Amino acid sequence: MVKIICLISLLKSSNDNSEQYNLINKHMSIAFISYLYTFIHTNFSMEKSSFSRRQFVSKLITAAGVSALAALPRQSMAAVNNEKDVTVQDVIDMFIHTVPSAPIKGTVDTIKAGNPSQKVNGIVTTMFPTIDVIKKTIALGANFIIAHEPTFYNHTDETNWLSNDAVYHYKLDLLNKHNIAVWRCHDYIHGHVPDGVLMGVLTALEWNKYYDAANPNVVTIKETSFEDIISYTKNKLEVAHVRIIGQLSQPCKRILIMPGASGGARQISAIQKTQPDLIIVGEVNEWETSEYIRDMQLMEGKTALMVLGHIVSEEAGMQWMMNWLNQQLPQIKTTHVPSHDAFNWA
Repeated sequence: MVKIICLISLLKSSNDNSEQYNLINKHMSIAFISYLYTFIHTNFSMEKSSFSRRQFVSKLITAAGVSALAALPRQSMAAVNNEKDVTVQDVIDMFIHTVPSAPIKGTVDTIKAGNPSQKVNGIVTTMFPTIDVIKKTIALGANFIIAHEPTFYNHTDETNWLSNDAVYHYKLDLLNKHNIAVWRCHDYIHGHVPDGVLMGVLTALEWNKYYDAANPNVVTIKETSFEDIISYTKNKLEVAHVRIIGQLSQPCKRILIMPGASGGARQISAIQKTQPDLIIVGEVNEWETSEYIRDMQLMEGKTALMVLGHIVSEEAGMQWMMNWLNQQLPQIKTTHVPSHDAFNWA
């Protein structure tokens, strides 16, 4: 037990050293298991033990508490105990810690503006950190935006080609003037188990009760017409218009949901594998999945298609992120600010 207490002290001093933290945590777990085994082996027989039943339970609870402490993420412990200010990097590390595939090699989830060591006063989650979203962040008194998609108009946020561009400089200057950090959370939220974006969409649709970890993108609902599902989806996701292929009267029960831009090969492969009545996607290249579905329909195949639009198909995922952050960091207000679709219908 003395060894465990010593390891706890070392654990508290290792917040800034991930390798040291993991090593101490490992030894702490081993020490706890060894302690618990010895204790039970020695004291399991109550008649021979000098411990009362109450003492036994009390000591076991104390030991269990040590185990629970060791299991807490490094950043969560610091935040809960309020031992230090929470920085941008603390928040990033806290979320990445929950992703089984982390660290992700070549990830686009990098800091796009601001300083990783700056104190977080408030957080905004959004799909795109548009100028409008930035201004709303300023009005909220927040200084950290977590966005799902790029800040500077290309997948990797490369900015050399924008060095003389007025739009780029206006946005960057606005972020810098108000000391706002921006972190893209794309690969890691999709790498979370379950996928945070997918769970956000399922929750918004109230279909999370149908979630199956073995087949996460497929839900089986009560049989409903395609027309009714269109109306239901538009209402729940607050989508004004969707693009469809299929007969409105077609009955749908098995639904494949693929938010965002999965690409034609992945979408078509998933259709082949799951045989859905309906596939709901964020966007398609018009020479890929939509043409495949059109030909399938002409062959009297059963699968219909609904295209929501990229932004609206994943916006609920950043609402999921807001809820996660508010649970993990209740002392820091996190707000979801929708970036909305960039297009109007004429």
